[in-house]
Amino acid sequence: MNIEELELPGVKILIPKYFEDFRGYYTESYSSKTLAKMGINHVFIQDNHLWSMKRGTLRGIHFQNFPKAQTKLLRCTKGKILDVVVDLRKDSRTYKKWVSIELSSENRKQILIPKGFGHACLSLVDDTEVQYKVDEFYEPEFDRTIVWNDPELNINWGMNQVITSDKDKQGPQLKDSDVNFTMENCNQ
Repeated sequence: MNIEELELPGVKILIPKYFEDFRGYYTESYSSKTLAKMGINHVFIQDNHLWSMKRGTLRGIHFQNFPKAQTKLLRCTKGKILDVVVDLRKDSRTYKKWVSIELSSENRKQILIPKGFGHACLSLVDDTEVQYKVDEFYEPEFDRTIVWNDPELNINWGMNQVITSDKDKQGPQLKDSDVNFTMENCNQ
């Protein structure tokens, strides 16, 4: 597995090795042993799977507040998404900065998103599936969202019309959010 660092500290792209022949392919999509050798020691406890029927379906910007913040390991297993990660750690030098990367069933990349970051994904084609692991269970009382088109973040989604849930449409802007991430509480 190869790892690439992105501009936000701790956010990494993982590229598993694929072994292909006339039958198809084989890959080890996740191995705690392999990741530990690369300094990634998260214990993932829940797998999630999402499906977006239509191009332009946007989910996010989501996170769980401390002390139930989640590290995510995410991959697109069908179709193509624009994956966006926003630094929400108030004392970070990259606070409010964001990165985006295209994940697809073709490029087979995965993204590791540490605690302290908001996350969103936008389907770029119809019939898209995403699977991801988290290291904390879903806890509704800590579940938060920031509106996807927050002018302070100014994220370039590459399209003006999106399909979102009511929750995501009505989410607060970052300035009105109760996000409670710091560098210290996200490194625990």
